[in-house]
Amino acid sequence: MHHQLIQQLQQGNTKALARSISLVENEVPGYAQLLAGLPASPTKIVGITGAPGAGKSTLVDALIADFVGNGKKVGILCIDPSSPFNMGALLGDRVRMGGWHNHPGVFIRSLASRGSLGGLSPKIIEITEVMKAAPLDVIIVETVGVGQSEVEIAGLADTTVVVVVPEGGDEVQTMKAGLMEIADIFVVNKADRPGADSFEKNLRLMLAPAFMKSPHEIAIVKTTATHNQGVAELYQKIMAHQQAWLLAERAYQLIQHKRMRGITRQQLFAQIKMHTGNHFNLYAFVESQC
Repeated sequence: MHHQLIQQLQQGNTKALARSISLVENEVPGYAQLLAGLPASPTKIVGITGAPGAGKSTLVDALIADFVGNGKKVGILCIDPSSPFNMGALLGDRVRMGGWHNHPGVFIRSLASRGSLGGLSPKIIEITEVMKAAPLDVIIVETVGVGQSEVEIAGLADTTVVVVVPEGGDEVQTMKAGLMEIADIFVVNKADRPGADSFEKNLRLMLAPAFMKSPHEIAIVKTTATHNQGVAELYQKIMAHQQAWLLAERAYQLIQHKRMRGITRQQLFAQIKMHTGNHFNLYAFVESQC
């Protein structure tokens, strides 16, 4: 049964994808076997996080248009606060991004945080793995928006987008340190508000030390999502960041294969076997092989 379900997933069957997510989210018996049978996938995850009221949902809605307009198939996971009565999603996905529900290139699903403190669903890793099995080019995860604990998204997403707003010129001074550290891209949304330029300037000043440490540029993009301003630039920044990491991963794999050329497990076993019982130091042995 799981083999057939996975086949349907890979063929782009939306009902099979929705059913598989429900199996995992609700821990229906046999869900572990489904997860174990999923194929490896290169699909990238974009995390959208930030404080409540920053306009994340509006921004995601606008981003979908850019992905679809560039021929990409998109999966959206909206993590909602849980209902205190049934632990289901309090805000239905149909309330937001309603215009995309019948689009063949878009799949949208709301998940309940179920009390998770990190702004994510407890089964988010497993569910994104299920979605990766579908023919999607990118998965966007929009978090609840609960503050510093949202740094969990950095452990899940290939690209983390932190959305902030220029409400009060001093807000950047009190920004949570965790959010400052996890961002690959900062979005100053609602940039048509007064103080947006000075807010962006202060943000760049605060990020200056991070620019020195980061292996890539931390981009800052100003958007007004309600008017679709700056969203195309954000799309380009996301794609550029993911391309850079993809190339880095390929380079890492090539270097690893080249350095390991001529080394086999059998050879290592034979060498280690000779040292057995002689106060063998694994670290020293590894150093001798490098």
